[in-house]
Parts: sequence; C-alpha cells; structure tokens
Amino acid sequence: MMLEMLRKIVQEVNAAEGLNDALEIIVKRVRDAMGTEVCSVYMREPGSERFVFTATEGLNEALVGEAVLDPGEGLVGLVAEREEPVNLDSAATHPRFQRVPGLGEERYQSFLGAPIIHQREVLGVLVVQQEERRRFDESEEAFLVTMSAQLAGVIAHAKVTGAVEEELDSGVATPAKITGIAGAPGIAIGTAVVVSPVADLYAVPRRTVKNRRAEVRAFKAALESVRTDIRTVAENLSDQLNAEDHALFDVYLGILDDSRIGAEVAGLIKGGQWAQGALSQVMIEHIRHFERMEHSYLKERAVDVKDLGTRVLAYLQEADKEQRSYPDRTILVGEDLTATSLGEIPRENLVGIISVRGSGNSHIAILARAMGVPTVMGAVDLPYTRLQDRELIVDGYYGVVLLNPRKDVKKRYQKLLVQDEALSKDLESLLDLPSETRDGHRLPLLVNTGLMADVARSLEQGAEGVGLYRTEVPFLLRERFPSEEEQRQIYRTQLEAFAPNPVTMRTLDIGGDKALPYFPIEEDNPFLGWRGIRVTLDHPEIFLAQIRAMLKANEGLENLQIMLPMISNIAELDEALDLIHRSHREILQEGVVCELPPIGVMVEVPAAVYQAHALARRVDFLSVGSNDLTQYLLAVDRNNARVADLYHSFHPAVLRALLTVAEASRSEGKPVSICGELAGDPLAAVLLLAMGFDVLSMNVTSLLKVKKAVRSLSLEGARKVLDEVMIMDEAGQVHARLEQVLREHGLEQFIHSRVG
Repeated sequence: MMLEMLRKIVQEVNAAEGLNDALEIIVKRVRDAMGTEVCSVYMREPGSERFVFTATEGLNEALVGEAVLDPGEGLVGLVAEREEPVNLDSAATHPRFQRVPGLGEERYQSFLGAPIIHQREVLGVLVVQQEERRRFDESEEAFLVTMSAQLAGVIAHAKVTGAVEEELDSGVATPAKITGIAGAPGIAIGTAVVVSPVADLYAVPRRTVKNRRAEVRAFKAALESVRTDIRTVAENLSDQLNAEDHALFDVYLGILDDSRIGAEVAGLIKGGQWAQGALSQVMIEHIRHFERMEHSYLKERAVDVKDLGTRVLAYLQEADKEQRSYPDRTILVGEDLTATSLGEIPRENLVGIISVRGSGNSHIAILARAMGVPTVMGAVDLPYTRLQDRELIVDGYYGVVLLNPRKDVKKRYQKLLVQDEALSKDLESLLDLPSETRDGHRLPLLVNTGLMADVARSLEQGAEGVGLYRTEVPFLLRERFPSEEEQRQIYRTQLEAFAPNPVTMRTLDIGGDKALPYFPIEEDNPFLGWRGIRVTLDHPEIFLAQIRAMLKANEGLENLQIMLPMISNIAELDEALDLIHRSHREILQEGVVCELPPIGVMVEVPAAVYQAHALARRVDFLSVGSNDLTQYLLAVDRNNARVADLYHSFHPAVLRALLTVAEASRSEGKPVSICGELAGDPLAAVLLLAMGFDVLSMNVTSLLKVKKAVRSLSLEGARKVLDEVMIMDEAGQVHARLEQVLREHGLEQFIHSRVG
C-alpha cells in the first residue's frame, strides 16, 4: 500500500511542469498520504544557506516565497545541519524552535522534518506537522525519509528545468548552469540541435515554426500514411479475425479522425508549434486521460493511443530528417546519443556535444575525443527538449553547460577558446620532432582509431602507428554484420594508410555500452556479462571471419598486430589462439601469402593483472586498457553519472595495477603498451614513462600535448616522481603532485582552471 502510494506521488511529480508545480503536488499528496494537518517544503536559496518557505498545505500560503530562515535558524535549519530527520512531540519547547510571524504553526505540536538531499547537497527540508502532541512513529518517519530521498532527484531536475523554462517563456535571459561530466576536453560556443530518440513521444523537443502551413501538411501526410498502414493490416487480417476484433481497426481510424485528435494537433501547429511537438503534447494528454480511468478496458486504450501517436511521429521524424539542416556551429544535444547520430552531422559543422546520459568514459565520449569535439556527458538535469536553436556554451574540461551566460562569463570562455586554438597552432612545431625525453629516452606515441576520419588527422599529427583500432566501429555503423570481404577492405585501408608502422587491431569488442542494433545483448549487468572475447568465442563464425579478413588485408604489408579484448583467464586465451592459428592455416591453403602477425592481450580486468606473467609468456605483447581496468578495480560503472566522481585514473590501486603489468611484461621480455584514455593525459605521461611502458596510444587530439610533455621531462626525473606518488594514499594527492610537476616544467597550459 505504502509502496503504491510512493510510486503514484513520484509519477505525478515527474509529470509536473516545473519546480513550483512539483512542490505543490508534493505537499498536497504527502499530507493526504500521512494523514497530517500540515505539510510544507523549505528550499535552500541558491548561493546561500538560507531556507525559503516554498510550498505548503496547512500553513499561511500568503508567506510562500516571503518567509525566510537564516542559516542554522529554526528546526528546519537543524534538519539541514544534521542531514537527518528530526522528530519531536513538542516542537515549541525545543531550544532551536524559531517562530516565524504570520506562518501559523504555533498550534501544531508534533514536528517531523526530513532533509531533501541530492548528490550530497541539501536542497531543502520536507516537514509534516500536527496539533496533537505525539511523536511520529517509525513507519511514518520511514515514509517521509523515503519520500524525500525519492523526490530529491526529481526536485533537482525540476529546479533547473523550471529556471530554464521560465527564461524561455518570458524571454528574460536568466543564466542557467547545468553540471554534468567532462566527456571530451575543449570549449564550444554554438547553437543547439536536439536529436530525439526514434519515435519517443515523451522525448520530442519543443520548437516553434514560421511556416505553419508546411507543418500542417507534414502532419496530415504522416496521418494519412498511418491510416493507410492500418487499412492494409486490416485487409491482410480480414480472414483471420472475427468481426468484433476486426472492428478495433475502425476504432483506431476513428482516433486519428481529423475532427478529433487530428484537429487538436492541427490547432497547436497553427498556434506556432512544430508538428512533432504538437503531436507529442496532444497524445500524451490523451494517454494520461485513459491511464487515469478506473475501468480496465478503457485504461488499456492508453496503449492504443500511444501506439498510434508513435506511428505518426515516426513518419514525421523521417520527413524531418530528409529536410534537416545544421547551423555552422552545431552543438548536438540528446538524451542518449549514438555513433550514428554523430555521423549524420557534417563534421565541419559539429563543434560540441551534450548527452543527458553516459559518462566521460562511455563509447560516445571516446568517439568525441577521437574527433576532437568538446563534450559534456551525464547532464541529467538538462531540460534538453527545450533547447533547440538556443545558444549554449559547452565546457568539456569541467563538464559544464551554460545557457544565457553573463557577458563577462561568455567573454572569458571566448578567450579560452582563442587560447586553445593558439595552443594547437603552437604544438604544430612538434610535428616532425621525435617523442623522446630530455635525456634521450624514446617513447613512441600511437593513436586510437575507429572512424575513417581518424586516419588523415592521425597522419597529419605525426602518429607513429595505431595502438588500438576499434574494429567494432564499422560494425556499429551498419545494419548487419559486414561480410568477410567488406571487413578485408576496411582493414586494408587502415593498414595501407599507416604502413610500414604497426596497426594493432582489437577483435570485435561488443557488449557493455556497445550494443549492435542488429545483435542486441540485454543483460542486467552488461559490464560483467557477455562482452568482448566472450561473445566472439561463443560465436566462432564471427571471430573466424574477422581474423581471416585481417590476415588477408595484411598480405604484402606485414604491419598488422592482433589484440584480444576482455581476456580474464588462460583458457580463453588458448582457445582464441587456436582459432587464430586455424584461420592462418586456412588462408595459407587458399594461396594468401602472409606471416602470422604479433598477437597480444588487452589487460582490462583485475584477473589479467594478477596473471600478467602467464599471459605475457603466451603472447607477443600486452596492452593495458585503462578505462575498463579502472572501472573494474574501483567497482565504478564508467557510464553511470551518479558515481562518475569516484572514477579516479590516479587512484593508488590503479597505479599499482599498472606498475604490476609493466613489470611482469618486462620480466618476460615482452613489450607493453597502454591504450586507455589515461595514455592521452599529459599528467599521466610522467608516471607511464617511469613505469616502463614502451608505447602510449591515444586519441589524435592528445598526441601533440603528450609529445610536448614527454619532450619536457627526463626519465630520471619521472622515476623520482613515481617513487613519490606510489606511497600516496589518495588520488587527489597524486593529481596535485602531477600538476605541480607540469608547472615546474613550464606545462601549465595543460592545467585548466574552472571559469564559472
């Protein structure tokens, strides 16, 4: 009963238009659910510790927005200070009780307050009160605590959304700042283009249009297309359904009648909304209307209405895609962006990316870094459906999105943008210089690739080869598995472009956050599930075709290296090696002339760290994938924005694991590289150099920055720094020491300070 009550309240609050509406729903529903006489919410004032009386059921509503408690004042201040519930049977006798004139709470004896906390920040306090002098029982206290915890995220989102929507509706340019996670470094100032998920009525961006007639025509065309589909299905099933079931198709056609829902949508379009937004608004209203009905038959009609609306929306989206144009400085905004959505925008137009979901180490962020596009991930509070055509600033260094920034803030970001461009030009002087330390130690710098666009940029930036070619990217960009010959051609292009330098191709690495649309993998815990080598060993036909394509592509070039991902035990490695040797024998019999290339293992899981010696003895090289290794060592899902701040590349456990792998590989006489994001961090270059990594592989945008760092250091000095940090207990200490090292070597340009 209580759980159902919680669910209904949260659902209703989620559907609220803004913060004020959400708070009004909360105080009314919580008071009714708990049977109390008063329920109020006090919200913390932005930029201060004061609490404002924001919503109430039972106290003086005339003081909403007017009554304020100073920091630490009253029982509300006590709840916020303690960050836990306060339950009193006689509030007025408590030493912290603060009477607010005119509020009308003097006669209420019982007081129960619970803090509303979101991401460790106290947003407000939820309070219930009663005249009867009694202490609220454990179940009531638990309910209020549960409610405040459930609503914290909703309130945080409504707070930002409300501020942004108020500005959009009133035309008053109120600055808004949304904090996410740094995805790809850099600054972008541009115009938002919102990409909504395919046919999702609840994720349609709001947009106004000038050519209303064209929108009405597009809507009517989509409507007629759906009508035609329904009639066709009805005809095809006419012999298989009885008259009663067949009559449902007439009901569907009736719902789409121009005089009913169609007329409502057309009316909104004529008022200035674009067709998709008008359709979304009308259909959601009707869906909610049916969902609220008690009769089960009528309630089920909500599913029909949603299905019909989704079908119409799909046709509208298809028509819109054909006509879509992109501003010169496009900032792509979406809830859950994909590689395909990136590929639809001309590269010269794309200057920034914002994704509501994901983290700085999710696949889309990695692609963004490869493309050199400033990106913010995990911007969960972003009201993205309202941002179409708005000017935005993307701070990819600190994971911040700014809407309507103050003039001085915008000016500082423009200055940073100019500085970044100047730094890029300055680094060009290093293009033809070797990557070696001041005391002559060579540290080759390779690139991570996956897109064809990476090739030209990598060569221009002086890459010495490819340390990681993500073979899953061509698979992700198709609607089916590429054939062996298609793969051979793709791999040949990569190998030829970088010959005679090495190209390390990782075998298909899907699962986790990389799902193929035509080969979906649905699991409760995908990062600990069926991914990487586990998938391809279970499907040897996929693995064998890929290996054969790689070996054939290597004919006459001999610069291929093959790398196996997600190896967690020796048996997996032995099985994979057997299949590689089998493929090699087969192509030799077919007349292809090529040597068996070097084969390596990607060290990405803790088990591989502790078996590094055994792995190194069986292969030609080891390569650390620091992104996955870090997430597995720290038990932090790198796609989860809630725990992204716990993902520390310089965590002492991560550093010890890296050193263990480097030492094991060296003792077995095998080279070791690192191809995670850590390899492209100038701060990390100090440690990786000292640990003995033979090769660093990174995104092309980091290449010259890391080269600059390497050329400014000495191997001897780096080893002294490594000795210092390996006895440190916290990632923050390590990070601070490495920043100090960069400053000492004149590399402060790689340390970015926060603007606003």
